[in-house]
Formats: sequence, C-alpha cells, structure tokens
Amino acid sequence: MATVAVVNMRGESAGKMELDDNIFGIDVNEHAVHMAVVQYLANQRQGTKSTKTRSEVRGGGAKPWRQKGTGRARQGSTRSPQWTGGGVVFAPKPRDFSFKLNKKMKRLALKSVLTDKLKNNELIVLDSLVLPEIKTKSMKAICDNLELGKALFVMDTGSENVVLSARNIPGVKTSGVNTINVYDILHHDRLVITKDAIKKMQEVYA
Repeated sequence: MATVAVVNMRGESAGKMELDDNIFGIDVNEHAVHMAVVQYLANQRQGTKSTKTRSEVRGGGAKPWRQKGTGRARQGSTRSPQWTGGGVVFAPKPRDFSFKLNKKMKRLALKSVLTDKLKNNELIVLDSLVLPEIKTKSMKAICDNLELGKALFVMDTGSENVVLSARNIPGVKTSGVNTINVYDILHHDRLVITKDAIKKMQEVYA
C-alpha cells in the first residue's frame, strides 16, 4: 500500500495515511479514461440545434420559371438548397448525444485517474475540511495555505458552507465522493481529498 502525508487546512503535517492499491495503485487504462471523458462531454450536450430542410421552409411551391426556353438552369422551387432562403441539405435536428458506459469501465477509468494523480504528486489528503460559516475569504486562505491553483476538493458529505464558500473562487470546484467524475479530476491540476472521503472511496470502490 502507498503511504501519503496528511495535512490540515493550514498546510501543516497531520500524520500519514495508507491508500488501497486497488484504487490508487492500478495500471492506468488510457482507453477507459478516454471513453469516460467522451461520455461526460457527450452527456453535457443539449442536442437542441435545429434547422429546416427544403420541405420545411415556408413558400417555394410555385415553379419560378418554365422548364425550357429561358436559357437558365431548370428550377422547381425557390426553396431548394442552392437558393438564398432555401432549406439546408443535411439539416441538424434535435437528438440525444448521450450514451452509457458499463459500471466496470467507469470504475476502471476513475481508479486510473486517481492512480495517475498520486503518481504525479497531484493528490493532497486533508485531515478535515470544515468551515464554521460561509466565507470565500476563509476558503481562499485554505487554497493559499496548500499552494493550490486549479483544484478539485472531494468530501465525504457535501458541506454547504464549503461548497458556497468555494463557488466564487476561479479554478476551484467542490464535489462529493458519489458525484466525482473523471473529467473534473483531469481538468484540475490538484486533487484535494479529505481522509473521510478516501475511507468511503475504499469502502465503495475497492
């Protein structure tokens, strides 16, 4: 088992903690990570874009000129795609871009990025993360103490004070153990996890 240093909110040492190799010590599967990111981004798409085909554009029922004898190309409608104001050839229509990944691949992708963060020294373990009141200044002080830039904080249970205090800090995001995703972990330079969150992870994912 890998052993990591635990720090408190002031950035001071608060002991050590062993991490389960089944979660933080596996072989990184890049394909699983790629598929998890693609799925996340696809599921964010609204799929509401819509334009009209030639059959849906208003007007154009009359033939603009006779078939022969004018010297111009034959035309059947002023709403054909080559006309200004005409329909779109392969018009995009509302659709659902989302797709599903099986549970094993999702877990493999999550374990892979957690392992990668540990290997690259981008994982910070906090003994606890509690704020007595909603105050952005307090959360910013914690980020400064830990020397964080873009960071994702993962907690066992979502503390409303922490969530609300962090939401106005650029590059900082909070998440619960049950809501973390591969994209958010990769999108942030540092991953900050509380001891309780790691214990819950090891119970659920090991």
